[in-house]
Amino acid sequence: MSGAAAAAENEEAARPEAKAAAHKEKSDPAAEKSVVTNHSVSINGRGYAYKATAGTLTIRDDKDAADASVFYVAYTVGEGKESGKRPLTFFYNGGPGSASLWLHMGSFGPVRVVTNGPEATPPAPYQVIANADSLLDKSDLVFVDAVGTGFSKGLAKDKDGKPADKDENPNKRFWGTDQDIDAFGRFIVRYITVNQRWNSPKFLFGESYGTPRSAGLARWLENRGVSLNGVVLLSSILNYGSRIPGLDNDYVNLLPTFAAIAWYHNKIPNRPAAMEPFVEEVRQFARGEYSVALAKGQDLGPAERDAIAQKLSRYIGLSPQYLKDANLRVSQPRFRKELLRDQRRTLGRFDGRFEGIDADAAGESPEFDPSSTAISGAFISTLNDYLARELKYTSDVAYKTSAGSAIGDWDWRHAIPGSPRKVQLPAMVGDLSEAMRTNPHLKVLSANGWYDLATPFFATEYDLAHLDIDPSLRRNLSFTYYPAGHMVYLNVDALKQMKADLARFYDSALTH
Repeated sequence: MSGAAAAAENEEAARPEAKAAAHKEKSDPAAEKSVVTNHSVSINGRGYAYKATAGTLTIRDDKDAADASVFYVAYTVGEGKESGKRPLTFFYNGGPGSASLWLHMGSFGPVRVVTNGPEATPPAPYQVIANADSLLDKSDLVFVDAVGTGFSKGLAKDKDGKPADKDENPNKRFWGTDQDIDAFGRFIVRYITVNQRWNSPKFLFGESYGTPRSAGLARWLENRGVSLNGVVLLSSILNYGSRIPGLDNDYVNLLPTFAAIAWYHNKIPNRPAAMEPFVEEVRQFARGEYSVALAKGQDLGPAERDAIAQKLSRYIGLSPQYLKDANLRVSQPRFRKELLRDQRRTLGRFDGRFEGIDADAAGESPEFDPSSTAISGAFISTLNDYLARELKYTSDVAYKTSAGSAIGDWDWRHAIPGSPRKVQLPAMVGDLSEAMRTNPHLKVLSANGWYDLATPFFATEYDLAHLDIDPSLRRNLSFTYYPAGHMVYLNVDALKQMKADLARFYDSALTH
């Protein structure tokens, strides 16, 4: 970050602007506001001076009425005409209903919080450091908070769509698959218009639920004349319908991740020295013998059941008897509870490397997710401190790390391409396929953590294998894998590896 002199200059310059922004917020909720500060960061031995802009933009409905105020933090390098041609990347987390502090404070921004993964990070004081693996050398960065999270909020309207003082919950009208895509699309169009970035190469970077959002956004933007250069899908879930717990394909999709985690915790008999060839063997078993055995249901004979249980045990570290008692189908919560039960430890859902301690070691499923609790305090505390202390952005309301009831109130339906009716759960593979076919230069990178039980990599591979794109377009799709969980960037070594992969991806996406 910038030195003491620059910090003092920032504070002096930003103070009146921040006060003016706060006054505008009180007098006019739809007023757009921003606070700009100056900083620098060193990446690959080169210094980059950059501006941080923390503020809001107002998106409007089709009647030109103010609809929502969307909070963002942008990091930009340079000024003038040439700066307008720099690549521009929009980042967001998922949930649905999560703010984007996780990507903002942990991944490829110019600063990041230090955590102790895969151990729990101790309480404050936390350390925020300059991020030598920032993506700012390749692209300007915009971190966006979904409506109802961060400082983003829906604006109250009356029944005629005009501004009003009260509304039951103005955020709710944005809480749905298609509603959310539409809101993010309008924000992106507003941002590139206000900042004269229509001619900049454009990228989307979504994590978790941010990946189905990206698939839908790619299509939404393409249909409105905003062609993307690239989409980064981090820890994907592109088809909720195929991942309903209890369906056989859910057990099949989880199996290679179970194997990777069992390998990591040394629960594999005659554990192979290298994980990746072992996981590839499990992939073949999962889509072959195991899938066929599950498809037989109650018609599976005793001898075949025993054989499958024995092989499963060698792959995922659970006893053959336990596997037979579970009808060869082990759910994600059961695996997290069972693998280290003899040590009175549970596993993380977002990252199976993390271990937790339950009060009841005999329980059926973990009592909490240690991979979430291990880092939440660090991210939430440092984001709030960073916004006020470094970016000089303050508000009379608290920064919302999540939208609370959003996931329960979410309208999961989605209008898939080519169908007059909506499907009941997001199935976004068709949207991404259409975007890649109508824009044959669009590059897509799928980034995956080996130990992620929330969005297992084998399910992502299945989804993206069914894009039904022409062979000539398949080279536009690439995959990367990391020794990490859902939030790949928590592993510093994986963060460095991913930055190198992203650098190559951006270079490829900018070459025509």
